[in-house]
Amino acid sequence: MISHKHEIFLEVARLLSFTKASQTLFISQSAISKQVKALEEYYKTGLFERLGNSVILTPAGKLLYDKLQTAKQLQHELHHAFTQLNENFSPQVNMVLGASTTISLYILPPVLSAYLQKNPNVHLTLKNRNSENILKALLDHELDLGIVEGISKVSNVTYTPFLTDDVIAVCSARNPLKKQQLEIKDLYDIPLALRERGSGTLAVLEQALERKKINMSKLPIRIRLGGTEALKNFVRVDSCLAFLPRQAVLKELQSGELVEVSIADLKVKRSFNFIQRKGTENNFPYKGFIQFTRQHYSNPE
Repeated sequence: MISHKHEIFLEVARLLSFTKASQTLFISQSAISKQVKALEEYYKTGLFERLGNSVILTPAGKLLYDKLQTAKQLQHELHHAFTQLNENFSPQVNMVLGASTTISLYILPPVLSAYLQKNPNVHLTLKNRNSENILKALLDHELDLGIVEGISKVSNVTYTPFLTDDVIAVCSARNPLKKQQLEIKDLYDIPLALRERGSGTLAVLEQALERKKINMSKLPIRIRLGGTEALKNFVRVDSCLAFLPRQAVLKELQSGELVEVSIADLKVKRSFNFIQRKGTENNFPYKGFIQFTRQHYSNPE
């Protein structure tokens, strides 16, 4: 097992900040400094170079960080092997997930509750970021498992299909657009509110428009907003047309606050995928969580 001192070192090294590590670990900054100092005394070398409020890893610190990442991988593999041998073996484990807004707010909460009831020894942390940042965080070892949409695949990441969803055009119930049947070319004349760059929703919309020979750079984009909720709140009170995941606006469509606007010959579908660093596919508890989540949504109660 990786020691408590080493776990603290990993968090400081990941964040390159004693202050941020203190906040994420819920440990005082002085306690973190004490543990890191103990490691530096043990290894007879400095692990961090202090630069004001931030730090950087020394060569020795980088070596330790890389080796501990390998050790954590082996620990996960060991736990998985023992769970296969003995179903009563249930170690306390932490799993950090990253998911895009739609998944975090509208899809994951029910399955997380069900999963934790069956796996009380697993502690979950869910971080809500756009797809591009989730991929980066996974590759930087800030996340154990991600759920993303609409991004190009990279070679050192494994992708496992999860769900599909529609991205639909919506407007305020007070917007005259709600009564119109639009064609794709009409988008050149309608003010648009879209998600920010890096958003998976924006990426699949761009791809769908490109297939229809629509140049997004020439569309009248009035505003870009970071986050689904911000975009929903804006389009409720504005005359813009927005593109949002159907799962994210179900309540607003049912209540009549937002109205779906039909655009002939434009279908925008996106696929959500679990992403993992290659080599971690069979690790405990990631494999079990993926299986549980996929089964939950393939057999909804």
